[in-house]
Amino acid sequence: MQIGSFDNDGIVFLIAFLLISGVFAAKFSSRIGLPSLVLFILVGMLIGSDGLGFVYFDNAELAQMAGILALIIILFEGGLQTKWKTVRAVALPSISLATVGVLLTSLITGFAVHYILDVSWYEGLLFGAIVGSTDAAAVFAALKERNIKAKMGATLEAESGTNDPMAVFLTLIFIELLSQPNTSLWIMIPSFFWQMGIGLLLGLGIGKLASFSINRINLESSGLYPIFTLSFGFITYSIASGIDASGFLAVYVSALVIGNSELTYRYSISQFNEGFAWMAQILMFVILGLLAFPGHVFQINVITQGLIISFVLIFVARPVAVFLSLIKMKYTMKEKIFLSWAGLRGAVPIVLATFPIVAGIENAVLYFNIIFFVVLTSALVQGSSINTVAKKLGLMGPVKDTPHHSIELISIAKANAEMVQFQANNDNAVVGKKLKDIEFPTRATISAIVRGDRLITPYGDTEIKPGDFLYILVSRKYKEDLRKMLNEKKNNK
Repeated sequence: MQIGSFDNDGIVFLIAFLLISGVFAAKFSSRIGLPSLVLFILVGMLIGSDGLGFVYFDNAELAQMAGILALIIILFEGGLQTKWKTVRAVALPSISLATVGVLLTSLITGFAVHYILDVSWYEGLLFGAIVGSTDAAAVFAALKERNIKAKMGATLEAESGTNDPMAVFLTLIFIELLSQPNTSLWIMIPSFFWQMGIGLLLGLGIGKLASFSINRINLESSGLYPIFTLSFGFITYSIASGIDASGFLAVYVSALVIGNSELTYRYSISQFNEGFAWMAQILMFVILGLLAFPGHVFQINVITQGLIISFVLIFVARPVAVFLSLIKMKYTMKEKIFLSWAGLRGAVPIVLATFPIVAGIENAVLYFNIIFFVVLTSALVQGSSINTVAKKLGLMGPVKDTPHHSIELISIAKANAEMVQFQANNDNAVVGKKLKDIEFPTRATISAIVRGDRLITPYGDTEIKPGDFLYILVSRKYKEDLRKMLNEKKNNK
């Protein structure tokens, strides 16, 4: 690895340049409908040795470490933002897609690769295992701010957040079989159930511990709470990986528990992790772009073989896996078609493609170049057309109405009070009522109402309307009473 002739100041400037480029790339990509990860990768390839020559980078181990750290941050942020009530309804199909679906995708793709690349069966199946899973970073980024139906979005996010264990397990199995031909496949199978089971239990346990600790600790600065929260993500991964369980699964589950718990400084934690996840995503894809040499990736044989494999993966392996994984589950034909199309590949396959290189597997560099091309193809073809396909299939949901405003109290933890944010919907009992007619719990005061882009000062005659965001200061002692009152439905009156 060489970074030109840069000194420390030059390296700092380079990092700043990459982050700024990433921000503009994200903004530009949203306008043209192109997945941001493609532009991040292109930035890395542009400044690499085959491009402008600013950076020479060929350290697969360092890229692997950077990818793992970034995926921890991205999975943790994704878990924090995922609502359990949405995921619960799609838990079974998501798990089926994350296990049976990944296995079927890997096998079908692996068989095709055996003939397309004229390699051994184990080598073909290793390739299939590497590209077998959808990617959390790509899926979270693609679905953010897009109005896909909640059921579809939840299925894809839950699948991508939990399918890494199967992909990692299959990848390591075939690397082991190629390195040690005498290894018994049957001896390795129990380790998969250990990885999944212990990863799940660790995620649940550490998630509950983290939620308890965040609410009980009294820190001097509100800025410490997001850092304290994120530290549990790294702790979860390290403990799980240390005992050969699935670190990625444990991180996602722990974040899911934390994100669905009552937290102090929830919005500071959420905003910090969202920004940090964007930074991790930018740097990760730029580094992966640096690792890929355009002169190697865009060779005629790589392009030709990559296109054929991409066709098999997108139009054969993924659809077959989706339809078989969701047998007798409540998904319509159109929903299955959409799930088949939205199985994006991204960082995980590229990071997994570094494993054979590090292990010294024959043809590993060729695998990396073709896998890199397959990921780009998936992002360009599938990622850029998700909205179009959803519209054609009638699977668009209501416009997402997320608040771009927040109210924070600096000393909220010490005051033993919290600012609760609540969005009123048509079926809430408080909608249509005036504030003076609503019986709020003791020590609960509405501080502000945000309606669209307007801040409304609350008075007794102010009427609550659908879509209003209420900001209510309440004593922690009465927070649960307030939550129950706000969530009361009109037909329960």
